[in-house]
Amino acid sequence: MTSASTTAPASAPALNTTRSEELFAAAQTLMPGGVSSPVRAFRSVGGQPIFFDRVKGAYAWDVDGNRYVDYIGSWGPAICGHAHPEVIAALHEALDKGTSFGAPCALENTLAELVIEAVPSVEMVRFVNSGTEACMSVLRLIRAFTGREKIIKFEGCYHGHADMFLVKAGSGVATLGLPDSPGVPRSTTANTLTAPYNDLEAVKELFAANAGEIAGVILEPVVGNAGFITPEPGFLEGLRELTKEHGALLVFDEVMTGFRISYGGAQARFGVTPDLTTMGKVIGGGLPVGAYGGRADIMAMVAPAGPMYQAGTLSGNPLAMTAGIKTLELLKQPGTYERLETITKRLSDGIQQGARDAGLPITGGSISAMFGFFLCEGPVRNFEDAKAADTVRFGRLHRAMLERGFYLAPSAFEAGFTSLAHSDADIDATIAAFRESFAAIA
Repeated sequence: MTSASTTAPASAPALNTTRSEELFAAAQTLMPGGVSSPVRAFRSVGGQPIFFDRVKGAYAWDVDGNRYVDYIGSWGPAICGHAHPEVIAALHEALDKGTSFGAPCALENTLAELVIEAVPSVEMVRFVNSGTEACMSVLRLIRAFTGREKIIKFEGCYHGHADMFLVKAGSGVATLGLPDSPGVPRSTTANTLTAPYNDLEAVKELFAANAGEIAGVILEPVVGNAGFITPEPGFLEGLRELTKEHGALLVFDEVMTGFRISYGGAQARFGVTPDLTTMGKVIGGGLPVGAYGGRADIMAMVAPAGPMYQAGTLSGNPLAMTAGIKTLELLKQPGTYERLETITKRLSDGIQQGARDAGLPITGGSISAMFGFFLCEGPVRNFEDAKAADTVRFGRLHRAMLERGFYLAPSAFEAGFTSLAHSDADIDATIAAFRESFAAIA
């Protein structure tokens, strides 16, 4: 480890957040914690949340007029950049026809065809309105198809806030330090078994102890909700073999990784095809959306084709379908993922080198347009390892970057996202800001 430089780090100008502070004070009297989703409250990084006013390309502006280079991208959907002109133009045209039909529309067919063509596991797809809804529905489906009730999930993997998944979950649950959640009956989670991510032996033991009872295994193929954690060689392949051997189904939660780490998602990138896949974020182009899909024989269980009921008034709404179609069309253009891979790796390498030069422990990495790091010695193989990260120092880092005009996820347990709108100059400026910030907190 190198010693920190004796040169004083560059100080950031004071950040004026007067209007954000006023709005947050009012919001706390109107909404629980003043937010509509817990991680937005900045509880784990200190200070108060920034209220956005508008976004464009790689940038966000707050209500006080501050501009930030954004590495959240609405938590993943803005892979082409915020408010992409072609997406906006398509939405304007769709708006003239109405915002919601509550009836079938041709746009659903078009987006379904694009998803089926791209994602190896998907032969049929059902659109819903969120990643939580997709995961909740796919859980019901694997139980209906197998006639079994138990599932295996991994510690730190987050599959939405449905009761049966709030067992050793990551994301906001980890950020707030909640082991599970009050209000979730024990009976609801009694059939949810957990194992450490990247621990194939633990999964084998669960199958052995629950022979003939496990409906399926669900996981984030690349973890993004406990920080950025990649699968070790053989892990995904081992899960595929284990589930086949025991007559269980394998589900990849690609809400975050789908169309982000490759056009066909993690399953295309790693060459491991699950039975079912959940999706969201990118396929809605920034509008609320979710989907689940997989083998046609399994999807035939879903009503009205089969007996497993699931429905949604706004599912397949024309605006989300329009934004999703245009976004996927943009991503299919030559060189897209090569560009994302290049800029994200350069950013990730630059962040880690900046920390090491400041004498700070760090481990991290990137895949395509997704990256992350932990302020601790590596490797980080699972959520237990991730908990060794210095979250207090991360909070100081988050504030230092915010003051320099760079918006990171307000949690040490979230992945970061780049987009096609991030320029080489943005990446250079970000790396420089990290170097200053690391020096300031060392």
